[in-house]
Amino acid sequence: MSIRLSGIALCVIASLFFNSASAQGSEIELLRIAIDELRADYELRIAALEQRLAAAEQVQTAAVKPEPRSGSTNSAFNPAIGVIFQGQAWNYANDPEEYSVQGFPLGGEAGPFDEGLAIGEAEVNVSASVDDKFAAWLTASLAIEDGESIVEIEEAWLETTALPAGFSARFGRFFSGIGYLNSKHAHSWDFADQPLPYQVFLGDQYLDDGVQVRWIAPTDLYVEAGAEVFRGSRYPAAGADHSGFGSNSLFVNVGGDIGSDVSWLAGISHLSAQSIDRESGDESDALLFSGDSDTTIAQFVWKWAPNGNWKQRNLVIQSEIFRRSEQGDYSLPGELPLAYDNDQRGWYLQAVYQPFPRWRFGTRIDSVSMDDAESVFDGTPLAAPNDDPMRYSLMTDWSNSEFSRLRLQYTRDEAGPADENQWGLQYILSIGAHGGHSF
Repeated sequence: MSIRLSGIALCVIASLFFNSASAQGSEIELLRIAIDELRADYELRIAALEQRLAAAEQVQTAAVKPEPRSGSTNSAFNPAIGVIFQGQAWNYANDPEEYSVQGFPLGGEAGPFDEGLAIGEAEVNVSASVDDKFAAWLTASLAIEDGESIVEIEEAWLETTALPAGFSARFGRFFSGIGYLNSKHAHSWDFADQPLPYQVFLGDQYLDDGVQVRWIAPTDLYVEAGAEVFRGSRYPAAGADHSGFGSNSLFVNVGGDIGSDVSWLAGISHLSAQSIDRESGDESDALLFSGDSDTTIAQFVWKWAPNGNWKQRNLVIQSEIFRRSEQGDYSLPGELPLAYDNDQRGWYLQAVYQPFPRWRFGTRIDSVSMDDAESVFDGTPLAAPNDDPMRYSLMTDWSNSEFSRLRLQYTRDEAGPADENQWGLQYILSIGAHGGHSF
């Protein structure tokens, strides 16, 4: 009996031992499986984090590149492509085809918009980072002139992104850095048209083929200096004088912040242009100027937004003062060249206020003046006007987003042959890539 009990006890102990060993083996296998699963999961998570780190490093590398003055080239697409549509409808009391400013023959793209409904000018922008040393920008302008569709290369430039000591360089066709408004594209203007001094002295905007070098000082106060050399084939230059080095410019800008609400920018610039048979006035019977044209511009811009929040409320006040000196010869239609030496001045002052999101209201006054012209020009478009040409403008616009804007503008024009009231409606819509605007 005792032997039988002992055998039973041994069997029970053996069974418990083997069952325990089997359970421990299953638990170990489960632990191994769990470790393998954790290892695989962590490897996947580490790989995902490494991808995010690489993407973040690329963004950081792009962020430290100097931002191109006409817009940003950073985009998830290579290249980034955007289209800006601008349409308008204008009503004039007088015939815009006969518009002129006495004493200041208009050249370049200056002058009133077409009367009635028009699709205006569409811009196709293409931009990209070429590599770690260069960025590129292309703007093609699509418009209708005299009933025909035209395509024009408005801007096409390369810009360095890795020069040391705050320097950068731009090569190609671009808007000059002189003044405050000259380098800004039309869709970023606060009014539908340029101030009178820009139209009279720069043909709306000075655009040419050339080279620009800029330097930004490593200081808390924003300090920018630049120099440009251009071909000299666009108004107020002409003829690509001096073997295609016909104009040059210098500019200096200084700016900063006052607390969290106010920022400001001041600057001065000078454009020296040489002209050979520069056309202005009536296209069918143009006046031709050959000589030197020097333009100096002083600017000041003051911006206010509570706590720097521009989406809620903001106020922008800006002004520029112009002085142009021209010496050379003017050839009047059907006459011999006459010596011309005259100093001219211009200015504008505008304020744009956004009292609440989406709506803005603006007012602008602009004027030009000149020294008395020589008596030989009496009875011609170059004779001094009886009164200084002036304009007064009011505008209101509504922006549903940063990509769309509707604008109504009224202008009391006392610069043309007869005083008149002008009314305009405008829409500006943007699709695709859209770089941020400069200050």
